[in-house]
Amino acid sequence: MSDQLAALTTIFTEFYYWVTVVFMFLIHIGFCMYEVGASRRKNHMHTLMKNTMVIPLVTVTFFFFGWWIYFALPNGPGITGPLLDAPWAEPWNELMGAHMGGSIEGGMDAESTAYWARINGVFWAAFLLFSWTAASIISGAVIERIRSGSFWLAAVLVGSCTWIIDAAWGWHPNGWMVQVLGYHDAYASGVIHAIAGGAALALLIHLGPRIGKFRADGTPRNIAPQNPWLITIGLFLIYTGFWGFYVACNIPIFDVQEGDGVFFSATNIYLAPTTLSAITFNFLMSLSGGLLATYIVSRGDAFWTYSGGLCGVIGASAGNDLYHPIQAMLIGGIVPIICYKLHFWVERKFKIDDAVGAVAVHGYGGFLGVVIAGFMLWGYPASPFYDVTINPLGNFIGAIIMFFVLGFVPCYILGAILKGAGVLRIPQEIELVGLDLSEYAARYADEEALQQAEIEAARAAGLLR
Repeated sequence: MSDQLAALTTIFTEFYYWVTVVFMFLIHIGFCMYEVGASRRKNHMHTLMKNTMVIPLVTVTFFFFGWWIYFALPNGPGITGPLLDAPWAEPWNELMGAHMGGSIEGGMDAESTAYWARINGVFWAAFLLFSWTAASIISGAVIERIRSGSFWLAAVLVGSCTWIIDAAWGWHPNGWMVQVLGYHDAYASGVIHAIAGGAALALLIHLGPRIGKFRADGTPRNIAPQNPWLITIGLFLIYTGFWGFYVACNIPIFDVQEGDGVFFSATNIYLAPTTLSAITFNFLMSLSGGLLATYIVSRGDAFWTYSGGLCGVIGASAGNDLYHPIQAMLIGGIVPIICYKLHFWVERKFKIDDAVGAVAVHGYGGFLGVVIAGFMLWGYPASPFYDVTINPLGNFIGAIIMFFVLGFVPCYILGAILKGAGVLRIPQEIELVGLDLSEYAARYADEEALQQAEIEAARAAGLLR
């Protein structure tokens, strides 16, 4: 960094992304609390540990290959160009660790490494937290019946492979979907949420419903959340972490001036100018629209009111860099109503048991958000680097790619393989008594023996009759 302005810009950007990672960690805390609150007491520890182990498994795999995928695959490859070199994203590269810049093996000079030496780790971590989010969305839908190992395979598939492929295609400034389709999805309605919702739906088809979910006549029973307080706090933590998610989708300071002159601005993920002020308006207005609309349509049901607020943000996220706040509010209100109705229709019609409504909130909400952005932003430039505009057809095709091609299909194939091998779902007898009892039986037996020993000691001491 040869001058003070370059140094200040780089170090500020480094700190900026570090802060977003801290905020986004709250999303995962929220998901853990939310899922435990939604599950029954006999399954609490299994639910918690299933989601907790997403952290190390997706982190390690994302380090080894997920980060490289984002930079290597924007062209498809083979759609708009070849596989690209990304030496700073290779796990054995010096820049994937402690480095102060300077020439390295592989041909990167001191000027190139000055940026990546400081930005690589925090930028990688921001994308990694997106990966955890994608995996956790699936986790909630399949609670109380999936084997942990099978879920973890799906978490790695989505968290370190398929979502980052769609990020390379539709989020990278040079992604082929941006160049060819005019795809626009600034805050990941499709790139994170639709793909995870599609993946969750695929696994649910193979898993089947929880025991007792449907009556003999096919009508569903309501398996109510066991701890509404945990769900409330969990979802509010997800809202809080979503702030970090939004900010991490921006570049904080970038020279957007083409040709002569300098013009610094914050940009969206496509390097098009935007402001943090704009997304603050739109985040809060879309959240409010979702809360208000779902409170009304659910007749005050707390679970769906909170989930509807989240769905409102997701539904508006594709275009929240460009929407007017009133547009964001209206979209944030309309999308959750549709998703709420779709959830119960699909549940009755196809006997899909989505324990937390994740497919509706994230999958349907994300899909609709991308499609709506194609209409609402029709004619806006999709990229500052390519002569292509946002359009309904491009975003509709993009939504199909996100939900079905990269979301549903890979996990449907994985689910079919695991089901065929007999390792997808917990055995019925274990599901009946509870997943915690089966996995922690020895621990519980020790606790019972300890309690009995304490009672006997108290009696011997004359403290008990």
